[in-house]
Amino acid sequence: MAPGAAVSVRVDTDKDTGVAVVTLDRPARLNAIDLAMADELRSRWRELRFDDSVRAVVLTGSGERAFSTGLDRDVVVPQPDSPYMQDDPLLYIGPKSNDLWKPVIAAVRGMACGGAFYLLGESDFLVADPTAVFFDPHTTYGMVSAYESVLMAQRMPHGEVARMMLMGTAERISAQRAHDIGLVSELTESGGALQAATACAAVIAGYPAEAVQGTVRALWAAKEAARAQGFAQAPHLISLGNLPAERQAELFAGRRGGKFRLR
Repeated sequence: MAPGAAVSVRVDTDKDTGVAVVTLDRPARLNAIDLAMADELRSRWRELRFDDSVRAVVLTGSGERAFSTGLDRDVVVPQPDSPYMQDDPLLYIGPKSNDLWKPVIAAVRGMACGGAFYLLGESDFLVADPTAVFFDPHTTYGMVSAYESVLMAQRMPHGEVARMMLMGTAERISAQRAHDIGLVSELTESGGALQAATACAAVIAGYPAEAVQGTVRALWAAKEAARAQGFAQAPHLISLGNLPAERQAELFAGRRGGKFRLR
């Protein structure tokens, strides 16, 4: 990160408990991820690999409105002119893709959608408060939901993730529904997700680190082969299925704000 650049990812470490809280800190943009934040996330995860005082991590978003709304709409990513090559700035923003095998617990408040699933998909479990809602807008705006679908298919029943991805902005999954289907492991009182996630992290951080990290690695190994196969299909599916950028922008500009079904 360049000297003097704004920090969009905060890391607060409690040396007594061994817990670090990583906060997405662009609340005015609903914690949407721009290229600077993507770079910061990669740096923070890799730094945490070397900090032996940190034995568990909580990931959350700043403000009350959103955990994250995914890739910032203002980000422009040039793409190769080929259906087999595709550059995705979010592919390496998660802890597992940066070789961090310390447990990561996501504390979700407000909206979590689209590219937020890159982070939630690489968290070990989720805690949410009643304001949390989950949805994926890709299909509404003429985009293929590929990486997000693969990641969420490993956390939710197939019918639930298929409905969420295909219904786009017409529906949102409530915190209660997310808890009922197992996406969220604990549903807290309003405003309580961060505290509950931090309490879980403190318990885990109190256990021998080698045993905890080995367990995290084993759990990920159980599903990474399917993830790799799904990701291998993503570039050409996105290249072939996405509408041209200008048409996507037209659909986004014509969106109907606030009209969705909460289930």
